[in-house]
Amino acid sequence: MSSLAERPVASGSSPVEAARGAVPVIVGGSDVPGATDARDRARDHLLGLQDPAGWWKGELETNVTMDAEDLLLRHFLGILDPTTATKAGDWIASQQRGDGAWATFYGGPGDVSTTVEAYVALRLAGHDPSAAHMAAASAWIRSHGGLGSTRVFTRIWLAMVGAWDWEDLPVLPAEIMLLPSWAPLNIYDFGCWARQTIVALSVVMAHRPARPLPFELTELASGDRRSRRVPRTSIAIAFQALDRLLHTYEHLPRWVLPRTAVRGFCLALAERWIISRQETDGCWGGIQPPIVYSVIALHLQGYAIDHPVMKAALTGIEGFVLDDERGRRIEACQSPVWDTALAVVALSDAGVSPDDPALRRAADWLVDEEVRVRGDWAVRRPDLAPGGWAFEFANDLYPDVDDTAEVILALRRAGITPGRTGPGADAVRRGIAWTLGMQCRDGGWGAFDVDNDSELCAALPFCDFGRVTDPPSADVTAHVLEMLAAEPDTDPAAVARAVDWLSGQQEHDGSWFGRWGNNYVYGTGAAVPALIDAGVAAHDPRIRRAVAWLEAHQNPDGGWGEDMRSYVDEGWRGRGDSTPSQTAWALLALLAAGERESAATRAGIAHLVSTQRPDGTWDEPQYTGTGFPWDFNINYHLYRLVFPLTALGRYAAGAS
Repeated sequence: MSSLAERPVASGSSPVEAARGAVPVIVGGSDVPGATDARDRARDHLLGLQDPAGWWKGELETNVTMDAEDLLLRHFLGILDPTTATKAGDWIASQQRGDGAWATFYGGPGDVSTTVEAYVALRLAGHDPSAAHMAAASAWIRSHGGLGSTRVFTRIWLAMVGAWDWEDLPVLPAEIMLLPSWAPLNIYDFGCWARQTIVALSVVMAHRPARPLPFELTELASGDRRSRRVPRTSIAIAFQALDRLLHTYEHLPRWVLPRTAVRGFCLALAERWIISRQETDGCWGGIQPPIVYSVIALHLQGYAIDHPVMKAALTGIEGFVLDDERGRRIEACQSPVWDTALAVVALSDAGVSPDDPALRRAADWLVDEEVRVRGDWAVRRPDLAPGGWAFEFANDLYPDVDDTAEVILALRRAGITPGRTGPGADAVRRGIAWTLGMQCRDGGWGAFDVDNDSELCAALPFCDFGRVTDPPSADVTAHVLEMLAAEPDTDPAAVARAVDWLSGQQEHDGSWFGRWGNNYVYGTGAAVPALIDAGVAAHDPRIRRAVAWLEAHQNPDGGWGEDMRSYVDEGWRGRGDSTPSQTAWALLALLAAGERESAATRAGIAHLVSTQRPDGTWDEPQYTGTGFPWDFNINYHLYRLVFPLTALGRYAAGAS
């Protein structure tokens, strides 16, 4: 399936203009033909995917850097076996673009860092550099600046395998561990995903290890070190000067006692910090970067491969490996709590009773997953009692607001509310209280932390990839607002502040930005139902502007889609090939706004009906989930089923 960018565009037309067309209108006042049958097929398919323990989990697909870095890690630790290398190499090679590069999302452009890491991994897997696919990759890399055009994190990997000079990297000193939580640029100023990575990397960069590759990379042309262009008046200039000073500090002789003593103390602090955050599954934070870098950091601190901490970590990493008919590949993360909550809501919307065994099993499992311990969030909220839910099977130190809101919505569908008795109701009460306590000063909610919005962090020379802070976002705030709006005992002031914040985030064109899903379709699909549930009238100008935006961005086939490029190019806002999940997000907003009988809604429902597979689900190779806007993209394989089912269920429930 070609992307919108690959279709012929008339001269003088933008991708946006080329995508415009007449939306097919379903004539007649009756329901869209086949909608109920499509709902039932989707419902049955989703029920068939439930694990006997009660949870759902779809594959979380990202890009081949996960697989490449897994091979690099195994090489670094000296545990890379031929079978793993071959199977991983086959998967990486299968994802190569026709021009020799690798992209970070389906149909996306080639990415230099991803391509370099993939190429090096294939060399480790035994692929001949003179083979056609390897020659195409190396030529593409050279034409895009060579190794010097990669981001900092890729060059750190290259340095660890002896292919880049540590001196030509920004310094991340272990002394960052000495900064108190109130000081600028302390580790708690960073988002939890960045924080865990930074602590581990500060250890790695203090050791400056090199475990050379068994080959040279001269065919990739190193190129000049890539520098970030910043205005001369920017704060980044000051940080560049600080980086030069830190390089000088790194060159102080080891016999300089204060430097040696301080560095040793800080490395011990970082080591204890890392060890104290290892989860029960052996991993860190439930996501790949902290896991991999923590393993390397501890190994450099003297932990042997057979140490219990390392054995648990390596076993945990194996839990992220998928090996089936598609190939051997690595998930960056796993989403069982999130997927289960979404599945329960979808099934409830499709008419499944709260007493149905499937919903009962799911509710029991979700209640058991409640977080009852304090994590890093307590640094900013020391007096707040723990509660809430995390994203993964095991990540108790990092529950998140988004999952907590969705789980409470799901438990409500299963008949568990704060007003009832029992462990489920107690968990919901704690989750609501924890969520209210995590509201930021401006009225919105971030995902993992409170007021985690430092602008200094992103200006560091080290931070050239992904979001490193966790400020409030429209989609998370909308999910919380939707959850709180149905709770009669919720503080009305907190709800009012959330409504005001969300209203203030509406874009000039009527949409909302999507932080954790792509992108304006996702943000708008979350914001409109939340505002309606909070009491905003369907005829309110905020809602009408959002409806108009959605109608203006409907594709000629009746669906909606948005390419990941909308994060960096405004011409792609709300534009892309129609996808099941994004079509459903738009429909959820339209249905909440009272647009059930509109031409746009009927055409959208008809699109879902006509594109459904015989087995009840949908195809969706496109990436519609977001890790870091533009930099790291996700294809949640369950999105293509749960969101269309939710939309079809709500459409059917609105029948007169």
